[in-house]
Amino acid sequence: MSKNIDWSSLGFGYIQTDYRYVCRYKDGHWDEGGLESDANITLNECACVFQYCQACFEGLKAYTTHDGRIVTFRPDLNAQRMADTCQRLEMPPFPVEKFLEAVKMVVAANADYVPPYGTGASLYLRPFMIGTNPVIGVKPATEFEFRIFVTPVGPYFKGGVK
Repeated sequence: MSKNIDWSSLGFGYIQTDYRYVCRYKDGHWDEGGLESDANITLNECACVFQYCQACFEGLKAYTTHDGRIVTFRPDLNAQRMADTCQRLEMPPFPVEKFLEAVKMVVAANADYVPPYGTGASLYLRPFMIGTNPVIGVKPATEFEFRIFVTPVGPYFKGGVK
């Protein structure tokens, strides 16, 4: 059952949905991760993401096909690109298979926000990772949070590219 949203008038903006995927890295490993309903993040003022901007993100979309299936477009490439970015930023790469499972989980949990076929809208997924522990000296974080939030969106350029 789709949410009561005017799909044809959606812009490219944030609408909070019911669930997001969250997984935390500490002491050298990722926890199990899972869905959470709280959209807020509480961090120390000295968290590495604030002091040295240690963060990265990806973006992908989920669509409804003409036969009613919900699909994403090549999430494996987003997963690998994010893992490569993490390597360059001295962040622990989020495992590709775990990334793909997280995408499936968060899309399924928010299926009511996937726009109907033919509306021109989609469900935008924003996987991102941030350094979360306090860091004042110039060095990478040792604790991280990987999250995926989703939001229904219209076209990025409403009137098309000019």
